Amino acid sequence: MSVYRSQRGELKLLKRERLTFEDSRAHEVLAERVGEFCAGLTEFNEVVDNKTTRLYATGIFQQLPPTDAAALVNNVYVDTGLYFNIVGPELEQFYLETGMSACGSNDMVEGLIRREFRNAVVCGSFQQSLGYIEDTIARLHESGTAVLSPRSTRIKPETAGTDFILFDYQDLLKNKRDTWRHKYVHMDAFRQADAVVVCNPGGLVGKGTIFELGFMSALSKRVIFTEEPLRVSVLFPCEVGLES
Repeated sequence: MSVYRSQRGELKLLKRERLTFEDSRAHEVLAERVGEFCAGLTEFNEVVDNKTTRLYATGIFQQLPPTDAAALVNNVYVDTGLYFNIVGPELEQFYLETGMSACGSNDMVEGLIRREFRNAVVCGSFQQSLGYIEDTIARLHESGTAVLSPRSTRIKPETAGTDFILFDYQDLLKNKRDTWRHKYVHMDAFRQADAVVVCNPGGLVGKGTIFELGFMSALSKRVIFTEEPLRVSVLFPCEVGLES
Protein backbone atom coordinates (compact mmCIF):
# COMPACT_ATOMS: atom_id res chain seq x y z
CA MET A 1 0.00 0.00 0.00
CA SER A 2 1.46 3.33 -1.07
CA VAL A 3 0.36 6.88 -0.25
CA TYR A 4 1.10 9.71 -2.67
CA ARG A 5 0.41 13.42 -2.77
CA SER A 6 -0.25 14.92 -6.18
CA GLN A 7 0.13 18.68 -6.58
CA ARG A 8 0.26 20.50 -9.90
CA GLY A 9 1.15 17.31 -11.75
CA GLU A 10 4.00 16.46 -9.37
CA LEU A 11 3.83 13.16 -7.49
CA LYS A 12 5.41 12.64 -4.07
CA LEU A 13 5.58 9.29 -2.29
CA LEU A 14 4.66 9.81 1.37
CA LYS A 15 4.49 6.27 2.72
CA ARG A 16 4.74 2.68 1.64
CA GLU A 17 3.83 -0.28 3.82
CA ARG A 18 2.94 -3.93 3.50
CA LEU A 19 -0.45 -5.13 4.73
CA THR A 20 -1.22 -8.75 5.47
CA PHE A 21 -4.63 -10.30 4.94
CA GLU A 22 -4.01 -13.50 6.92
CA ASP A 23 -4.27 -15.63 3.76
CA SER A 24 -7.91 -14.63 3.41
CA ARG A 25 -9.42 -13.03 0.33
CA ALA A 26 -12.92 -12.80 1.80
CA HIS A 27 -14.26 -9.37 0.95
CA GLU A 28 -15.12 -8.73 4.61
CA VAL A 29 -11.48 -9.24 5.66
CA LEU A 30 -10.15 -7.18 2.78
CA ALA A 31 -12.59 -4.36 3.51
CA GLU A 32 -11.62 -4.30 7.18
CA ARG A 33 -7.91 -4.02 6.41
CA VAL A 34 -8.46 -1.39 3.72
CA GLY A 35 -10.64 0.55 6.16
CA GLU A 36 -7.88 0.50 8.77
CA PHE A 37 -5.43 1.78 6.18
CA CYS A 38 -7.80 4.59 5.14
CA ALA A 39 -8.28 5.65 8.76
CA GLY A 40 -4.54 6.26 8.93
CA LEU A 41 -4.61 8.66 5.99
CA THR A 42 -5.50 11.51 8.36
CA GLU A 43 -1.78 11.47 9.16
CA PHE A 44 -1.25 13.15 5.79
CA ASN A 45 -4.46 15.09 5.23
CA GLU A 46 -6.94 16.47 7.74
CA VAL A 47 -9.85 15.74 5.42
CA VAL A 48 -10.06 12.32 3.79
CA ASP A 49 -13.11 12.09 1.54
CA ASN A 50 -14.19 11.24 -1.98
CA LYS A 51 -13.26 14.74 -3.18
CA THR A 52 -9.64 14.82 -2.00
CA THR A 53 -8.67 11.16 -1.90
CA ARG A 54 -8.52 8.47 -4.56
CA LEU A 55 -8.01 4.75 -3.96
CA TYR A 56 -6.62 2.46 -6.67
CA ALA A 57 -6.05 -1.26 -6.29
CA THR A 58 -4.36 -3.92 -8.41
CA GLY A 59 -2.76 -7.29 -7.65
CA ILE A 60 -4.92 -9.71 -5.69
CA PHE A 61 -7.90 -7.37 -5.97
CA GLN A 62 -7.99 -7.94 -9.73
CA GLN A 63 -8.45 -11.66 -9.07
CA LEU A 64 -11.65 -11.31 -7.06
CA PRO A 65 -14.84 -12.72 -8.61
CA PRO A 66 -17.13 -9.87 -9.79
CA THR A 67 -19.62 -10.40 -6.95
CA ASP A 68 -16.86 -10.29 -4.31
CA ALA A 69 -15.27 -7.25 -5.95
CA ALA A 70 -18.61 -5.39 -5.92
CA ALA A 71 -19.18 -6.35 -2.28
CA LEU A 72 -15.70 -5.07 -1.39
CA VAL A 73 -16.32 -1.74 -3.13
CA ASN A 74 -19.62 -1.38 -1.27
CA ASN A 75 -18.13 -2.29 2.11
CA VAL A 76 -15.23 0.13 1.75
CA TYR A 77 -17.62 2.90 0.73
CA VAL A 78 -19.94 2.29 3.69
CA ASP A 79 -17.02 2.17 6.14
CA THR A 80 -14.93 5.04 4.77
CA GLY A 81 -16.99 7.08 2.28
CA LEU A 82 -14.31 6.42 -0.35
CA TYR A 83 -14.62 4.72 -3.71
CA PHE A 84 -12.35 1.67 -4.00
CA ASN A 85 -11.33 1.62 -7.64
CA ILE A 86 -10.08 -1.82 -8.70
CA VAL A 87 -7.96 -1.14 -11.78
CA GLY A 88 -8.27 -3.86 -14.41
CA PRO A 89 -5.14 -5.43 -15.95
CA GLU A 90 -5.53 -3.62 -19.30
CA LEU A 91 -5.92 -0.21 -17.68
CA GLU A 92 -3.01 -0.95 -15.34
CA GLN A 93 -0.84 -1.75 -18.36
CA PHE A 94 -1.97 1.49 -20.01
CA TYR A 95 -0.90 3.46 -16.91
CA LEU A 96 2.47 1.69 -16.82
CA GLU A 97 3.12 2.45 -20.49
CA THR A 98 2.02 6.07 -20.03
CA GLY A 99 4.34 6.54 -17.04
CA MET A 100 7.27 4.96 -18.86
CA SER A 101 6.67 7.13 -21.93
CA ALA A 102 6.23 10.34 -19.93
CA CYS A 103 9.05 10.09 -17.41
CA GLY A 104 10.70 6.69 -17.70
CA SER A 105 8.96 5.45 -14.56
CA ASN A 106 7.46 1.99 -14.05
CA ASP A 107 5.24 3.34 -11.27
CA MET A 108 1.61 2.97 -12.33
CA VAL A 109 0.56 6.13 -10.51
CA GLU A 110 2.99 8.25 -12.55
CA GLY A 111 1.03 7.27 -15.64
CA LEU A 112 -2.32 7.62 -13.91
CA ILE A 113 -1.84 11.29 -12.97
CA ARG A 114 -0.91 12.10 -16.56
CA ARG A 115 -3.88 10.42 -18.20
CA GLU A 116 -6.39 8.76 -15.93
CA PHE A 117 -8.98 7.76 -18.53
CA ARG A 118 -8.57 6.21 -21.93
CA ASN A 119 -12.23 6.96 -22.57
CA ALA A 120 -15.32 8.16 -20.74
CA VAL A 121 -19.04 8.85 -21.12
CA VAL A 122 -20.44 12.22 -20.07
CA CYS A 123 -23.96 12.51 -18.64
CA GLY A 124 -26.13 15.38 -17.50
CA SER A 125 -29.05 17.53 -18.57
CA PHE A 126 -28.40 18.37 -22.20
CA GLN A 127 -31.40 20.70 -22.17
CA GLN A 128 -30.35 22.76 -19.14
CA SER A 129 -26.57 22.39 -18.85
CA LEU A 130 -25.23 21.95 -22.39
CA GLY A 131 -22.57 24.65 -22.04
CA TYR A 132 -21.33 23.15 -18.76
CA ILE A 133 -21.23 19.70 -20.39
CA GLU A 134 -19.32 21.05 -23.37
CA ASP A 135 -16.72 22.57 -21.02
CA THR A 136 -16.35 19.23 -19.23
CA ILE A 137 -15.94 17.38 -22.52
CA ALA A 138 -13.30 19.92 -23.59
CA ARG A 139 -11.34 19.28 -20.37
CA LEU A 140 -11.46 15.54 -20.99
CA HIS A 141 -10.29 15.99 -24.58
CA GLU A 142 -7.41 18.19 -23.38
CA SER A 143 -6.22 15.31 -21.19
CA GLY A 144 -6.34 12.92 -24.15
CA THR A 145 -9.54 11.18 -23.07
CA ALA A 146 -11.86 9.94 -25.81
CA VAL A 147 -15.53 10.72 -25.09
CA LEU A 148 -17.61 7.77 -26.26
CA SER A 149 -20.95 9.53 -25.75
CA PRO A 150 -22.10 12.07 -26.66
CA ARG A 151 -19.91 11.99 -29.78
CA SER A 152 -20.93 15.55 -30.61
CA THR A 153 -22.88 18.32 -28.88
CA ARG A 154 -24.15 20.02 -32.03
CA ILE A 155 -27.93 19.98 -31.68
CA LYS A 156 -30.26 19.06 -34.51
CA PRO A 157 -32.03 22.43 -35.06
CA GLU A 158 -35.49 20.89 -35.20
CA THR A 159 -35.08 19.44 -31.67
CA ALA A 160 -33.76 22.59 -30.00
CA GLY A 161 -35.94 23.61 -27.05
CA THR A 162 -37.82 20.30 -26.94
CA ASP A 163 -37.95 17.85 -24.05
CA PHE A 164 -35.63 15.44 -25.88
CA ILE A 165 -32.91 17.11 -27.88
CA LEU A 166 -30.90 15.16 -30.43
CA PHE A 167 -27.38 15.74 -31.71
CA ASP A 168 -26.26 15.91 -35.32
CA TYR A 169 -25.10 12.28 -35.43
CA GLN A 170 -28.46 10.94 -34.22
CA ASP A 171 -31.46 10.26 -36.45
CA LEU A 172 -34.84 11.80 -35.74
CA LEU A 173 -37.43 10.08 -33.54
CA LYS A 174 -39.88 7.67 -35.14
CA ASN A 175 -42.32 8.28 -32.28
CA LYS A 176 -42.28 9.07 -28.55
CA ARG A 177 -41.23 5.51 -27.67
CA ASP A 178 -38.15 5.94 -29.83
CA THR A 179 -36.61 8.14 -27.12
CA TRP A 180 -35.78 4.88 -25.34
CA ARG A 181 -33.64 3.69 -28.25
CA HIS A 182 -31.48 6.82 -28.08
CA LYS A 183 -31.29 6.65 -24.29
CA TYR A 184 -30.23 3.00 -24.43
CA VAL A 185 -27.50 3.63 -27.03
CA HIS A 186 -26.08 6.35 -24.75
CA MET A 187 -26.18 4.11 -21.67
CA ASP A 188 -24.79 1.11 -23.53
CA ALA A 189 -21.58 3.11 -23.99
CA PHE A 190 -21.09 2.86 -20.20
CA ARG A 191 -19.89 -0.71 -20.72
CA GLN A 192 -16.81 0.36 -22.69
CA ALA A 193 -15.95 3.44 -20.62
CA ASP A 194 -13.24 3.68 -17.97
CA ALA A 195 -15.53 6.07 -16.10
CA VAL A 196 -18.84 7.91 -16.36
CA VAL A 197 -18.60 11.63 -15.64
CA VAL A 198 -21.85 13.13 -14.36
CA CYS A 199 -22.15 16.89 -14.92
CA ASN A 200 -24.28 18.30 -12.12
CA PRO A 201 -23.74 22.08 -11.83
CA GLY A 202 -24.84 23.34 -8.44
CA GLY A 203 -24.99 19.73 -7.26
CA LEU A 204 -28.41 19.06 -8.77
CA VAL A 205 -28.99 15.72 -10.48
CA GLY A 206 -31.85 15.54 -12.96
CA LYS A 207 -34.43 12.76 -13.20
CA GLY A 208 -32.97 11.43 -16.44
CA THR A 209 -29.53 11.17 -14.87
CA ILE A 210 -30.95 9.48 -11.77
CA PHE A 211 -32.37 6.84 -14.09
CA GLU A 212 -28.95 6.37 -15.70
CA LEU A 213 -27.22 6.07 -12.32
CA GLY A 214 -29.06 2.81 -11.70
CA PHE A 215 -27.60 1.38 -14.89
CA MET A 216 -24.12 2.59 -13.96
CA SER A 217 -24.42 0.93 -10.56
CA ALA A 218 -25.62 -2.34 -12.06
CA LEU A 219 -22.48 -2.38 -14.24
CA SER A 220 -20.24 -1.54 -11.23
CA LYS A 221 -19.05 1.42 -13.27
CA ARG A 222 -16.83 4.12 -11.84
CA VAL A 223 -18.91 7.30 -11.41
CA ILE A 224 -17.47 10.78 -10.96
CA PHE A 225 -19.71 13.76 -10.24
CA THR A 226 -18.32 17.15 -11.20
CA GLU A 227 -19.84 18.60 -8.00
CA GLU A 228 -21.14 17.18 -4.73
CA PRO A 229 -24.52 15.62 -5.59
CA LEU A 230 -27.58 17.01 -3.81
CA ARG A 231 -31.02 15.47 -3.20
CA VAL A 232 -29.88 11.95 -4.03
CA SER A 233 -32.01 9.71 -1.82
CA VAL A 234 -29.56 6.77 -1.75
CA LEU A 235 -25.84 7.43 -1.45
CA PHE A 236 -23.67 5.04 -3.44
CA PRO A 237 -19.95 4.55 -4.22
CA CYS A 238 -18.77 7.51 -6.30
CA GLU A 239 -16.19 10.26 -6.51
CA VAL A 240 -16.50 14.02 -6.76
CA GLY A 241 -14.40 16.28 -8.94
CA LEU A 242 -12.27 15.66 -12.00
CA GLU A 243 -9.25 17.36 -10.41
CA SER A 244 -8.54 16.10 -6.90
